Amino acid sequence: MGSPSAFFVICILHSLIAITCGALMMFYMKEIYTFGHGVQTATKLLGSTPHDQLLIRTSDSFSGLLLFAIGFLLFMVSFVKDREFQTFFAKGCTLLHVFMALWRIYFERRVEALAWDWLRQTVGDILLALSWVFLLVYSWREKYD
Repeated sequence: MGSPSAFFVICILHSLIAITCGALMMFYMKEIYTFGHGVQTATKLLGSTPHDQLLIRTSDSFSGLLLFAIGFLLFMVSFVKDREFQTFFAKGCTLLHVFMALWRIYFERRVEALAWDWLRQTVGDILLALSWVFLLVYSWREKYD
């Protein structure tokens, strides 16, 4: 399996994750909150007044739509054959996941309702970043061997 096909596989996997999570965020946010955080925390995260609930549902729907669009973009990028672009894109995705992990470490863990989940989500961000690092190392090894 060469570097271009590894790029394709990683992009498709990340695309499927983003599209699935985005669709779930748009249509099944209450169930996702309950599954991921438990009933008590989900109740807090969904808001206490009807106005708050509407704002939170709207925000979650737009966030899910953005994640869905990112997944679709990843799907389109997976067909690019230019190795320089693939390397540039993998570095950017790695940086994005590292910044997301840092965001969770420095800010999200301070939110009382999410204090128990930040570590699990940070590990997920790091694993996603490592998949791009794997691609960079694999393409670097292939280039210089």
